[in-house]
Order: sequence, then C-alpha cells, then structure tokens
Amino acid sequence: MSAAATTARDIAMKGGGYYSKATGGAKDVIDGATTMVLDAIADMEIADNGAIFTMSDMGCADGGTSMAMVGKALAAIRAKAPSRPLQMVYTDLPRNDFSQVFCNVHGLSDAKSYIDDFENLFVMASGTSFHKRIFPAGTLNLGFSATASHYISDRPCNITNHVHMVGAEGAERAAYTEQGRKDWESMLSNRAADMASGARLCLFNFGIDEEGRYLGHTGGVSMFDTFSLLWQRLVDEGAVTNEEFAATNFPQHYRTVAEFKAPLIDEANPVHQAGLRLSHAETRVVRCPYAAAFEEHRDAGRFAHEYIPTLRSWSESTFFSGLSEERPVEERQNIVDRFYDSYETMVRESPEGHAMDYVHCYMVIRKV
Repeated sequence: MSAAATTARDIAMKGGGYYSKATGGAKDVIDGATTMVLDAIADMEIADNGAIFTMSDMGCADGGTSMAMVGKALAAIRAKAPSRPLQMVYTDLPRNDFSQVFCNVHGLSDAKSYIDDFENLFVMASGTSFHKRIFPAGTLNLGFSATASHYISDRPCNITNHVHMVGAEGAERAAYTEQGRKDWESMLSNRAADMASGARLCLFNFGIDEEGRYLGHTGGVSMFDTFSLLWQRLVDEGAVTNEEFAATNFPQHYRTVAEFKAPLIDEANPVHQAGLRLSHAETRVVRCPYAAAFEEHRDAGRFAHEYIPTLRSWSESTFFSGLSEERPVEERQNIVDRFYDSYETMVRESPEGHAMDYVHCYMVIRKV
C-alpha cells in the first residue's frame, strides 16, 4: 500500500464545536495571558480618526477558546477610539469549520459571545494559511495567534523512529529544525507586510522552554512518546504497515526560546529589517485541566474519558492521513478509533503521570 503524506494541508481541528469543548487547556492559556493582549493595546497609539481597526485571530479553529479574550480586546480598543469601525477577522486553513466559528460568534452555541456588546463591528473570516499573506499591506492593527504557529508549511522528511520531531534524531531532527526556522521567518515577514505602523502581534506559541519541557512532556508520561508507542503497537499487530508508520508525522516544529527570538533581534535578518521588534517574551506551563481535576476526584475512568478527547481534537487528522488512501475511509477510521481506544485504556488502567500540560512561549511584537 502507498501511504498518504501528512502535510499542513491535511490538518484540521475536529469540527462541529468539538475543538472548544474538548480543549479547555487551550482556553486557559489564552484567558491566563489576556492581560498581555490588553497591555499591548494600552501601549499602542490608536488615533480616534474613524479609520477601520482590524484585529485577527490567526489559526482560530472554531474561535471558542479566544472568545472571551477577543471581547475584552475589542472593548479596550473601542474605549481608546470610539469612532473607529472594528473589523474582527478569523483565519485558518481552508478545511477549518468556519461555520462553527460564526455559530460561536453569533451566539448559536454554548460559547458566550461578544457580538451584542458592540455596534459598528464587522466579523469576517479568511481561509488562508498564516504561512501566506492574509491582509492588504499595512492594514492589520492587532494580530493574535495561540497554539497554532508550531505547524510548519510542509514535512521536510519522514521521521522513521517516531511520529513527532521531538523524538526525531540526527538529520531528520535537523531537517525539521531548519524547516521550522524558515517558516518562522516567513511567517513573521508576512505579518510585517500585513501590519500597519505601530501595530502589535500577540503570539502564544507551543515551544520548548528553558528546562526542556514541551506539550505533554513536563514530567511523568510523555504524550508524544505514548503516541509513537501505541502507533507502533498497531504495526506489531499488523493493523498498520511500516510504510504507514513512517508517513505518520505531525507537520510541526517546537522552537526553543532562542529560535523564537532570533529573527527579531538579529539586525541582519529580513524580519528585523522589515520593522518587527520584540517587546516581550516569556515561557509558562499551564496545567492540564483534566489531570488537575483527576487529582481531586481520583476517578481513573472519568479522567481517561475526559482526557483522550482533548488529544484527539487536534491530533486525529495526522493519524488518519498517515494511513494509506487505498484503504476505505471506514477502515481508516476504525484503525484510528482503535488507536485512541488503546490510549484511553492505558490511562484508565494506569492514570498516574498522564497529562497534557501546555508549554508556550508568549511574545508581544511591535512594528516600528
């Protein structure tokens, strides 16, 4: 069988409102750092001149995790410039469930929306990757992205011994690092072209912190190693081929803090020359809410039942796409279901140490 290549084009968060409901931790990250966004707005010179003020959530998924922050940010902007029309633009890949974005924004779901709090507000969406230009030159005033820009534009190679670059070695690891470097510089260069003078970017990115911690790898059971272990087990059982295992790679690169900062502080770098400057950077670990709840209720079955959906909400498309397209869709889905069932069984039978703690580098960037 020929295996399907997992590329950034194949990635999509689960739709129908699943993502926001299953990823409480992603909302905790944004809610806990909303003050950074508000401080960035407070630091901006926003003329009350009647011109359109454009804010964006790039890599928005269904928009539910950022809803509270966006409402507070728009209120802060409106307070500084009452006459300016507000344009809120949600962006993500073409496969994204944008219908759920608008259901959330317009109060047609469980998400509490800001839509009725503002007049002269216009909400739009763009199915354009943040690896490309999104806005007309000089029109983006406040850009925001959380838990998204670790996705690279393409896989540079297969990872033969793992499913994620954090487990890759040698030339394969180096290839992902180089792809991540190029994409980060390109992403920032595109935003520099999009941004108006004096605009801000607030980026909360998955990465590797100063202690070597990253998503699901903060002590205890390592999440990505468990992904790889259980996917390999299906190979050993004959359900997945070696070729399919090799084709199952997350198109992601987790950058170190130094890698995040490099194009912004190197005066010879095109990003720096385009006018982007680093105003603030820090790392934080946000506790997995399901693991934290388990520490209180101690019900392993409940923990496993609540924990696996948050992993599945963002990872399922990678495992599904790694399977051969020659397999019927139903067969591929059954294999993926079997994979997540095995993870849930593992957590239920031995829950200690499992957690998807969030490790982010929080950055505020200005255009001079």
